[in-house]
Amino acid sequence: MTEHRIVPVILSGGSGTRLWPVSRESFPKQLWPLVSQRTMMQETALRAGDPGFAPPIVVCNNEHRFLIAEQLREVGIDNARILLEPVGRNSAPAIAAAALLVDDPDAVLWMMAADAAIADDTALQSALRAAALAARAGRIVTFGMKPTAPETGYGYIEMGDQLTGAEGVYAVARFLEKPDAATASRLVADGRHLWNSGMFVFTARSLLEELEQHAPEVLAAVRRSFADRKADLDFIRLGIEAFKACPSISLDYAVAERTSRAAVVPADLGWSDVGSWSALWELGAKDAAGNVALGDVVLEGAENCYVRSDGMLAAVVGLKDAVVVVTEDAVLAMHRGQAQDVKKIVERLKAAGRSEAVAHNRSYRPWGYYESLIQGDRFQVKRIVVSPGRQLSLQSHFHRAEHWVVVNGTARVTRDADSLIVQENESVYLPLGCVHRLENPGRIPLTLIEVQSGAYLGEDDIVRLEDTYGRA
Repeated sequence: MTEHRIVPVILSGGSGTRLWPVSRESFPKQLWPLVSQRTMMQETALRAGDPGFAPPIVVCNNEHRFLIAEQLREVGIDNARILLEPVGRNSAPAIAAAALLVDDPDAVLWMMAADAAIADDTALQSALRAAALAARAGRIVTFGMKPTAPETGYGYIEMGDQLTGAEGVYAVARFLEKPDAATASRLVADGRHLWNSGMFVFTARSLLEELEQHAPEVLAAVRRSFADRKADLDFIRLGIEAFKACPSISLDYAVAERTSRAAVVPADLGWSDVGSWSALWELGAKDAAGNVALGDVVLEGAENCYVRSDGMLAAVVGLKDAVVVVTEDAVLAMHRGQAQDVKKIVERLKAAGRSEAVAHNRSYRPWGYYESLIQGDRFQVKRIVVSPGRQLSLQSHFHRAEHWVVVNGTARVTRDADSLIVQENESVYLPLGCVHRLENPGRIPLTLIEVQSGAYLGEDDIVRLEDTYGRA
């Protein structure tokens, strides 16, 4: 029997701009290993991997679908249902689509973000049992985190009376927006206010009823989009036009703050939404001087700093309460107390049309990834890595020729009517306009250097004739 099992629903729509330059739209924070050796998505999915749960539903955007599927497979989750949003419309439409996907209307949905950290899984399961009991009685239940500091980056929930017959579950008196520092101190001191975690538990039936009452335009648009859904390989692609027409609204605003059925489970889970570099400093393992250092980092006389390098050596001397983050194409340096202001830098970069605002130099594809090494007038040099057993699309270019040099592994190359095996230290030339494909038939990653030459070197100069991954 699978009915009435808890269905984990993981929402993966955020871009995590406050964790720039690591987190960007093309590769957001939930896809990075920030608090452990696993990515945030993997940690979240494993948290929901109890044998008593139904297979998870993941709601994400089209661009990240292969990355998420691969990350789930890496941790042994190969039965997830992945719903693709045509555009981002916040959490209410996303969870509505998941509720429509569930066959059993009385199934309990456990909605969570893909990018939160939880230290105490035992306490989480206990809180979840209490929440599920209340959800089966028709409640819309959220988890309220017991505050450890007057945090201004979180919304708050005021607890009301305990519910009859639901131990550990309280009515919600009200939801509060993110407060200023003075208000946050007062809320934490009175003992009746909790951080709003954004996690919810409810039955599919209860959620759809509340959306029908409080946000009917959202539910109507999602129903139309769901009716137009299509299967796409291992994914479920929602209808485009109806979903675009849906209002963009969070579940908090659409339902939680309007319903008379709202309830909260106070919990102490070691929870963080990992929403800033200061939050990662708090979560990280510190040295005797209070520093968190990750990557190729040398510290001298630094105190209470967070220093991370994903590329070159980062040396920090004499700084206190600082954040220094180094990637291949950007460096962030700031005081920890201004961690919430990183998004202002991202906004300025976007306004200036800087690609660093949204994309990394390394671009991931379902077959592997590539990164630009050198770019000049009419030429570009890239490193391409193809995973074992994967292949690129059969394609041609109007404006560029390519020269491939294999530096690791073995390549099978289609070039017009020819099929070639290219080994390490061997190369192949692909003239302008030829039909070609690159495959990795081996068991180790294939790495090659690609030299492009031509009048136009943009990624949109690709004519796909055949593609394993269904891309146009």
